[in-house]
Amino acid sequence: MIKYLGSKRLLLDQLLGLVRPMRELRSVLDLFSGTSRVGHALKRAGYRVVSNDHNAYALALARCYVAADRARVLPAVERLVCELDALPGAPGYFTETFCERARFFQPKNGARVDAIRDAIAKKSLDPLTEAVLLVSLMEAADRVDSTCGLQMAYLKEWAPRAHNELRLRVPDVLPAVDAGPCEAHQLDAEEAASRLRADVAYLDPPYNQHSYLSNYHVWETLVRWDAPAHYGVACKREDCRTRKSAFNRRGESLAALTRVVAAVDARLLVVSFNDEGFLSREQLEALLATRGDVRVLCHDFKRYVGAQIGVFNPKGERVGRVSHLRNRELVYVVATERARETPAVRDAVLALQETAPRQLGFSGFSDG
Repeated sequence: MIKYLGSKRLLLDQLLGLVRPMRELRSVLDLFSGTSRVGHALKRAGYRVVSNDHNAYALALARCYVAADRARVLPAVERLVCELDALPGAPGYFTETFCERARFFQPKNGARVDAIRDAIAKKSLDPLTEAVLLVSLMEAADRVDSTCGLQMAYLKEWAPRAHNELRLRVPDVLPAVDAGPCEAHQLDAEEAASRLRADVAYLDPPYNQHSYLSNYHVWETLVRWDAPAHYGVACKREDCRTRKSAFNRRGESLAALTRVVAAVDARLLVVSFNDEGFLSREQLEALLATRGDVRVLCHDFKRYVGAQIGVFNPKGERVGRVSHLRNRELVYVVATERARETPAVRDAVLALQETAPRQLGFSGFSDG
């Protein structure tokens, strides 16, 4: 899968370990799905997954890794990947914008992206097959980019991988699950919380001012293929200025999350939130307590890639010291009022003891 800030790759086993013992729970709503790494793991474990995210690239990822079933799409995808991977480059908007004006990719690879993406657009495929091909292309481009994992900027010197040839691979599309058909949606989080229902709701909202659209604007353009006006050295889409989320504004994030939490219809509510976010543990615990009994677990891990590199000014000169290199992901587990329908779920949440977090792979209960 693509490199992604905020990915829950390191938390997957712990999240699955929380849900797996509650056998009454068979469906999960992933309300801020991002790369669909969590949804993909849950589907692999046999859950019916309902994914949602408001960005187009995230919808493509969810259609590929959650909604698509292997038996339905794989025969066509395997044939089309071979066909598309044989296309020669044909420079267009992508090459001019992201390889010449900006330097995210070598021009030879940008030309391949242009040719392949144009060919996909001309085929008028069904949404799931098209999404799998778009993800194949997105991931191929990700393997030859020249960034630190964010598209806010590119490296001064070409990354070694950028010299490699872009090659398509068939994504890891999973078989259908017995729990029922999985889904992918592109809704505002509050609307999705109101309309979509599951046994478990997993919330991993943005926690600070950094917009995922701005961080991954290249993928948004690759999926939308709309040749947008752009601005700045990174050639961000013009709509990065206007498509703002309340979750990225300190003064609005608590109210936005409050509306979503109130609207969610699930027996178990699991919320991931970084301890460097806008909202404190006290605020989140008070909010979630309105829905039921709350337990708070923590997981210690490295900070985002920018903190590992250091603090620099626009000229590339080091101007400061990083205060710390590790932080904590706080995971809030809530047995909601609906859990009364399945007392075993509520009992499992209440039974989390001091030894349980370590057995699940967490650092322990959060001490605030």
